[in-house]
Amino acid sequence: MKVIINPKYNHLEESIRQIPDLFEGQGRVLYARRNLIKEMVLEDSLLINVKRYGIPGLINRIAYSFFRKPKGERAFVYPQILLQKGFETPEPIAYIEFRKSGLIEYSYFVSMQCPYQRNFYEFGNADPTSDECADVIQAFACYTASLHENGILHRDYSPGNILFDKVGDSYHFSLVDLNRMTFGEVSVEVGCANFARLWGQKQFFVQLAKAYAAARHWDEAYCVERVLFYRKVFWSRYQKRHELKFHLEL
Repeated sequence: MKVIINPKYNHLEESIRQIPDLFEGQGRVLYARRNLIKEMVLEDSLLINVKRYGIPGLINRIAYSFFRKPKGERAFVYPQILLQKGFETPEPIAYIEFRKSGLIEYSYFVSMQCPYQRNFYEFGNADPTSDECADVIQAFACYTASLHENGILHRDYSPGNILFDKVGDSYHFSLVDLNRMTFGEVSVEVGCANFARLWGQKQFFVQLAKAYAAARHWDEAYCVERVLFYRKVFWSRYQKRHELKFHLEL
């Protein structure tokens, strides 16, 4: 068993090493598909999030065992980069990995639990002209522009991976599921394409593109056209294979 622990939590090493043995029988299930996510309590009543990654197919098992960092290990490393740059994400606690005959099997990413309760699924059929929605769009556009200007690109910028709440007079955002990240310059094309997976009506994206363009000092009309283009490309393909849970206007 390979265990990597955030030095801040070295005093919890014994409890962390017990997580795989306790995982099946304890905790509250938050997400259950190929990967399983649970909310658990560590010693000292510490509320944590544990994601168990399913055993990959053979090709990916070989790749993650010898050529690439496994998803869980990347999910442990990347949050530290965001936190160092001042962006919120649940603090990583540990990464645990099991292997058999040299090939990766189950792995676990352990983090603090995010306190924010809202995510971007709620905007699927929302009225973007409502005061609150408009405020969220403005704040989120500026937040995303700041991410991009700091060379941070979340390559799975989807509704469930962006958590937020209003804290005082402003909206705070936190990114989760960080195993797919790119760090470096974010161009206008890449930046506009980054919004494609989000839910929302067409006008939602028009307002989002305008606010994003203003925050990055880019041409508004061009950003609107590009954001809508990449959104149409993604959802035109997606709806052919999946049932949609919101009204899609292309």
